[in-house]
Amino acid sequence: MAEDNSYESMLCVKPEVHVYRIPPRASNRGYRAADWKLDEPAWSGRLKITAKGKMAFIKLEDKNTGELFAQAPVDQYPGCVVEAVTDSSRYFVIRIEDGNGRHAFIGLGFADRGDSFDFNVALQDHFKWVKQEGELAKLEASESAAPKLDLSFKEGQTIKISIGNIKKKDAGGVKPRQMVGGLLPPPPGAKAGSTMQPPGGQQTVPAVETNTASLLDFGSPIPAAQPSSDGWGDFTSAGSNSSKDAVQSGWVQFS
Repeated sequence: MAEDNSYESMLCVKPEVHVYRIPPRASNRGYRAADWKLDEPAWSGRLKITAKGKMAFIKLEDKNTGELFAQAPVDQYPGCVVEAVTDSSRYFVIRIEDGNGRHAFIGLGFADRGDSFDFNVALQDHFKWVKQEGELAKLEASESAAPKLDLSFKEGQTIKISIGNIKKKDAGGVKPRQMVGGLLPPPPGAKAGSTMQPPGGQQTVPAVETNTASLLDFGSPIPAAQPSSDGWGDFTSAGSNSSKDAVQSGWVQFS
């Protein structure tokens, strides 16, 4: 991603900060805010933190006019430009520059710990973003330098796909079962000659077809147990009657 050095973004604004003159550091143990004259600040005003590309700028301005009092360019954080003191979280030592190559160290203090926390977080977030942008740029550069894998088909090149274990279905589909005698066929696995039992163990009795034809129909047999109410007599018992009975009845027996 190309950097736009003409655009300057605002990271943090604090309406009240104090600047202190600090004595030279006597040893490498760090600065202590207790060595400053905290009740006599050298200057008070407004603080802004802006960002332009990868650089951050701490600007001290007049509250009313906005005139720039001092500026500290920050190229990394934590670093030598902004250093916390050893005895408080509200005070820092910053290195300011005048634009001509000269620099000086001053003490910077906040009246509230919340303001000093915001100051610290604003710088941390900016340089965290700078680090992520740098890693992304390196990744893009390595990807562009690596040879690309060409997976396109060459001229005349073909590909063959083999699909197995697929059976063709019958064109007619599944044939429906035929009904025999108006009844459904037995289910698969049923034994021949077995009858289906209804639920509950009840047995079904086949319906007796009622012969609605006349008893005199020659195609239908006449029940033998029915007594005859007319004068024709019982022809089925003619073979068992004696000749005496036949003569008494007035009929001739045929032999």
